[in-house]
Amino acid sequence: MERAMRRTRQQLSEREAREVLARNTHGVLALVDEDGEPYAVPLSYACVERDDGTLALFFHCAREGHKLRCIAHEPRASFCVVDADEIVPERFTTHFRSVICFGRARVLGMEETEGKEEALLALARKYSPGLDAAEEIASGLPRVAIIEFAVERLTGKQAKELI
Repeated sequence: MERAMRRTRQQLSEREAREVLARNTHGVLALVDEDGEPYAVPLSYACVERDDGTLALFFHCAREGHKLRCIAHEPRASFCVVDADEIVPERFTTHFRSVICFGRARVLGMEETEGKEEALLALARKYSPGLDAAEEIASGLPRVAIIEFAVERLTGKQAKELI
C-alpha cells in the first residue's frame, strides 16, 4: 500500500532518489521472519537499472542463513539508504537525506548463473572499479547466494535546510 508523504516539499524527485542509491555503498534491508519478527540487516549493494527503466538491487551473502529464510517466508521487503546525517545541535535537528525502496526480494536459483554473474559483476564494478573480477566471480559463483531486490517503489526525503 502506497502512503503519501506528509511533507511533500521535502520529498526527493525520483531522479534524486536514484542518485542517492547510485552514490552510496550500504543500506539496511528490512525483512520479516517466519515468527513475524522484524529483521533489519546492514548490507552492501549494487543498483542496476534494467532496460525497462526499473531498478534492481543486488546483495551477496552465504548460501544459507536468516536472511534467506526470511525471504522464503515473506518476499516483501524494504531497503533504506542514509545519504546525509549532519547533527546541528544548536538547532536541535539534523540535516538528513535518505531513500527507502519498497519491493520484493528473491534468492536467485543455482541455475540462474547469468543473473548471478550479472549481480557479482555489478558489485565488483562498484566496490573494485578498474579491477578484473572475472576469476574472482568464477571461483565465488558456487559459494555465494545472490538476493535480487526488485524495486517497486522508492521514496526519498531530505531536511528542509537541504532544499
